[in-house]
Amino acid sequence: MMHLSREQILAYRRRATALDRRLPPGPESLRQAAWPGLADSMPRAALLSIHARVEGTQPGTLEDDSLVQLWGPRYSVYVVAGVDRAVFTLGRTSEGSRHWELGEDIADRLDAELGGQPMLVGEAARAVGLGHHTALRYAAVTGRVLVRWDGARQPHLWTMPRPEMDPHEARLELARRFLTAFGAGTSTSFGDWAGVRTKPAAAVFEALRPELTAVTTSVGDAWSLTENLAAFDVPEEEPAAARLLPSGDTYFLLQGVDRELLVPEADRRALLWPARVWPGALLVDGEIAGVWRRAQHVVTVQVWTPLSAAQRAAVEAEAAGLPLPGVDRDIVVVWAEA
Repeated sequence: MMHLSREQILAYRRRATALDRRLPPGPESLRQAAWPGLADSMPRAALLSIHARVEGTQPGTLEDDSLVQLWGPRYSVYVVAGVDRAVFTLGRTSEGSRHWELGEDIADRLDAELGGQPMLVGEAARAVGLGHHTALRYAAVTGRVLVRWDGARQPHLWTMPRPEMDPHEARLELARRFLTAFGAGTSTSFGDWAGVRTKPAAAVFEALRPELTAVTTSVGDAWSLTENLAAFDVPEEEPAAARLLPSGDTYFLLQGVDRELLVPEADRRALLWPARVWPGALLVDGEIAGVWRRAQHVVTVQVWTPLSAAQRAAVEAEAAGLPLPGVDRDIVVVWAEA
């Protein structure tokens, strides 16, 4: 089997997710940035993920007509390209399953009550006779429900026509997105990432087998899309000097042994993936070099190793450019040692 080194995998991931070079402004770049889905369960996380990848990102970029917000993997709020709605909804369950039937029933009731008009989720839950609004999330897998959440209040939701994509093909495409973003993975790591149960995740990888090549990595055997293998041999370019990745960013949205490849040191993994709310990840010269949190205009950066003056300046410049809605003061960076 082909062996992929840690350096090859991380360089591939940065290129594949546009972290080495920002993309030019525009809908095509937004779609490329959102190709594996952008978690938005922390307020404005998806906006900051786009900023790390696309030039000219503004506080209102999430309002771009090319993007939609929905309940995606693990029923978390996600931002995806509108044309990819089916992949992140229909691709997460099996047609005819209990969850599928429940979701269809809730979506039918929402459609009848809302008539395509937005409504707060609490009001919508009461309108369709549900005890708690979280049950509305089961309708997400039908692809018929979109949401709008800014982190300050309850989300609004509304219904849409079902996407015109075969659910089986949507599941295969969701797995391709996972492997394209991370370079290599297993059905277990795909299931963890997508919120898909073990058996369905294994079935998806079995159906994809003609498109896959077995590889080995420093954390075990895995699969890669055969068409992506040549990209691992591309000479590594100089990585970006600094990126501030928000909590839940695709680059470190990992579980289990996959975390060990990104951050080999156990004590540092505990800082990046604590039991409760995750911080953001500080990426310096292509490596995770610490974590960061923000309170209004103050960004606190905790570094794991000493940074040079030039590296600190790059981090401060990155922080100064964060497109934060409602923040009308200059960003202040507070440095802390681990």
